[in-house]
Amino acid sequence: MAIDDYVASRPPAELLTYTVTEFIDHCNLALEQTFPLVYIEGEVSSFKINQKKWVFFDLKENDQTLSCFLPISRLTFPVADGMKVRVRAMPKLTRWGKFSLVIDRIIPLGEGNLKKSLELLRQKLMREGLFDPNKKRTLPTVIQTIGVISSVDAAGYADFLKILNARWSGLRIITAHVQVQGLSAPEQIIRALRYFNQSSDVDVIAILRGGGSADDLAAFNDEELVRSIAASRIPTITGIGHEVDESLADLAADLRASTPSNAAELLTPDKIAVVHQVKTDITRIFTELNRHFQDAETAVEDETNDITAYLLQKIKDTSFKVTDQTRLLDSMNPEQVLKRGYALLTGKLSPGASINLTTYQFNIQAEVKNVQKRSKN
Repeated sequence: MAIDDYVASRPPAELLTYTVTEFIDHCNLALEQTFPLVYIEGEVSSFKINQKKWVFFDLKENDQTLSCFLPISRLTFPVADGMKVRVRAMPKLTRWGKFSLVIDRIIPLGEGNLKKSLELLRQKLMREGLFDPNKKRTLPTVIQTIGVISSVDAAGYADFLKILNARWSGLRIITAHVQVQGLSAPEQIIRALRYFNQSSDVDVIAILRGGGSADDLAAFNDEELVRSIAASRIPTITGIGHEVDESLADLAADLRASTPSNAAELLTPDKIAVVHQVKTDITRIFTELNRHFQDAETAVEDETNDITAYLLQKIKDTSFKVTDQTRLLDSMNPEQVLKRGYALLTGKLSPGASINLTTYQFNIQAEVKNVQKRSKN
């Protein structure tokens, strides 16, 4: 129906009159109700940054285009003309009467575009010094508490815990369950990093994710996430993907493990090897002590006073070594921890789940009735 025919067929009272502002507001309300959030794919053209605050570009397909803009803080990947991308956006009519997409997130599509964007970002962050080897910190020699950022449903997380417990049991693990792929993953990982840095007493933070495609691992090339890892006050280790995979998060971390399993190996000594070394050290110390006694007996006739002082000092030094090595060996025995009144809990901490408790004298099976966060005040 032509506009004139439509107007002629309607009574004047039914034809509403809007001010410009009212009409724009009504249009945006209709757009918000119809398209609260939409994903659109296309090719970037006319890309530009205005006043280092706003990003403007067109999203085109053949001869059709959509205008887009977003705050520069939302630009988590370098973007250039010709790149194919997927955007998460909200359609909007601007106050100038121009239809545009307000971009919430933008992601390069296709292996070529991902590599191009990744290389641009890598060079940018390298120039800023985020990957400087001289800024890397050594992980603590003695680790008691590990903050883990991972999906608890991932196989890589299960492998990490299995190897960790096999190599050095008794560690305290605090896990932040996050998504490790997709648009929401970087933000969730950043929040977990912020939590551990602000309110936790962990010795090291481990960021874990098993293998996957380049698209699956793209979250770990997010610029804001990479900057958060580099800025962490707590030393960080990453175990992301397979051995051949390397993300920008790996480059920003203090230590990069090839896999989640390798991260567990780098964080813990092998208790079997440690026990063997401690026993070897104790044997060597007693052998050395015996040799000192024999040396003292040979020389005692001529240098009684000097040898006595020398022998007493050697005995004292050697006694300290024996005490330290014995204490270390004893501290690795889980039974000593249980004897002090602690218990070992295994199982899923959710209401209704079955858990096992091991004390010094008993093995107990129980059901979880309630789970609440413990106040540390």
